[in-house]
Amino acid sequence: MTSMPTWEEFMVPALRLLADGDIHRGNTVAAPVADALAITPEQREKLLPSGQPRFANRANWALSYLYRAGAVERPTRAHYRITDVGRQLLASHPAGLTEHDLRAVPGYVIPSNHRNAASTSPASVPESSSTIPAETAALSPTEQIEEGIERIHEELASELLGRLHDQDPAFFEDAVLSLLEAMGYPGTDGRITRTQLSRDGGIDGIVDQDALGLSRVYVQAKRYDLDAAVGRPTVQAFAGALQGNGANQGVFFTTSRFSTDARDFAEKLPTRVVLIDGARLASLMIRYHVGVQVKKTYEIGEIDEDFFAGTEL
Repeated sequence: MTSMPTWEEFMVPALRLLADGDIHRGNTVAAPVADALAITPEQREKLLPSGQPRFANRANWALSYLYRAGAVERPTRAHYRITDVGRQLLASHPAGLTEHDLRAVPGYVIPSNHRNAASTSPASVPESSSTIPAETAALSPTEQIEEGIERIHEELASELLGRLHDQDPAFFEDAVLSLLEAMGYPGTDGRITRTQLSRDGGIDGIVDQDALGLSRVYVQAKRYDLDAAVGRPTVQAFAGALQGNGANQGVFFTTSRFSTDARDFAEKLPTRVVLIDGARLASLMIRYHVGVQVKKTYEIGEIDEDFFAGTEL
């Protein structure tokens, strides 16, 4: 399968679509442009971490940069129409446009980070897509941010699991119960109880989801080497502990992973047993800020179209 076209490669097909002179709503541009670029069904299903289809994000950024160059105009909110500049660009660059090409258009609004760099010295001007690494040029600005956050989270997850593994069993059990509490368990009237280490009977914690304890979840939290696999016998022992307590649902947390046999066994149990491996545990701890803290927050702004709606002619 060929790779997904870069956001720059969406620009010329978008101009061709708009060349009919009609006004097109922004969210109707992505699909026909994707057709023109022969984007496969599998590629259309690829999502950003935010949930937006990757191809639609790239189409939106193509429109955004074309608007910066005056190649398209927005007669009304989220609607686009080609301009004479756009027709000229389409005629002069039928094979494709890059952001570097747009900089040659008089009046092109260079993104602020590029403009600040350009004001210092020629050597500091950010590289165009023809010189930056291909894997970076292919990404829209939103993709670069979200994939950068993903890489940060991957490194954080690895460090988090290592730190959890280095702690004693009691600390790990408390961390898991703290996570459940941060996730909203046990609810307003329920409670979370950690069992005594010396006689927990294979159960490390109990979550009563209501005041009477009618809905109860049993928890097991076990540290294992990060590259180890928790096998079926261990999960089977937990299922036995649930049965011995008359329970019908439990959650097994570990710092490592579960073998295929262990997962298959859990899925076939009449008792509901959820298996949380190290990767998912770390992801949940990051999401709910357990054992981690926010180092820095970035805000991404966009034009408030409602604010300007009354000024349109």
